[in-house]
Amino acid sequence: MPLALPKLRVGTPLRHEALSVFPLFTEPTGDIGYRLSDEALADQSVLVEEVSEGGSVPNLLVENKGDLRVLFLEGEELVGAKQNRILNTSVLIAAHTKVKIPVSCVEQGRWGYKSRYFGSSGSHSPSKLRRTLKASVSRSVRENRGHTSDQGAVWQEVASLNASHGVASGTSAMSDAFDTHQDRIASFKEKLKYVEGASGVAVAIGGKVVAVDLFDKPSTCLKVWDRLLSGVVFDALEAGPTDQSASVADVEQLLGAAGNLPWQQAQAVGEGEEYRAESQHGDHASALTFEGAVVHGSLVAAV
Repeated sequence: MPLALPKLRVGTPLRHEALSVFPLFTEPTGDIGYRLSDEALADQSVLVEEVSEGGSVPNLLVENKGDLRVLFLEGEELVGAKQNRILNTSVLIAAHTKVKIPVSCVEQGRWGYKSRYFGSSGSHSPSKLRRTLKASVSRSVRENRGHTSDQGAVWQEVASLNASHGVASGTSAMSDAFDTHQDRIASFKEKLKYVEGASGVAVAIGGKVVAVDLFDKPSTCLKVWDRLLSGVVFDALEAGPTDQSASVADVEQLLGAAGNLPWQQAQAVGEGEEYRAESQHGDHASALTFEGAVVHGSLVAAV
């Protein structure tokens, strides 16, 4: 196996309505210096814009003007420019470089400038959208077509999200769902706060573990904890009341299976190495590593 996953301990879950959140603990695997994209976008040490005046839906241009690497996470949303996008894969951008990054549109009804540069929405894709995204990008990587998504399938998931949650959006924007339900999202975040020392998180809807995210250090997990929860709140709301709940053993079983997946190396977009894997049941996983450390590993479980 070309990828060695760190040993993980699953903590006591936090629960609210249909959502269970399991903190994951591991020994720090490296001391890689980087900033997160939202921090760098806020002070404009990183600029993200369309690749040209005309734009290109599946690509954006990132310029890192700072002295540290910048980490963008798969599934995070960037808003502005000609239409809102989400990242197709996690990308580590070196200091003082320009890189094209692969993205998907999550605002089908707009193609006109709202701003020159993109900002962070602070939101993250729901697990259903992440599953569609990761599966199609992994397929594209296997077929040597780069990190391209099935854009039509992404739009379908966004439309389903808005319809399921009673969201009226003039531009079919995913961000309108987050704006409409910001109070519900806030209530979930209040009940499910970051657990000190956690380097990762597994989330379950009812009795089903749906997603896992792992980082190289607790400080990163702390900063993205609320953002990751923002997306899965919609999965929980859609599930409604349930008496079922996943257990620590369920998470341990999924993590154990992930370690035995047929991981294959892929060409990373920025710095580091990328690995991808798929289980026989349709679980999709990926990992971005740098100097042997898993900077961001994620798994989205099959339905």
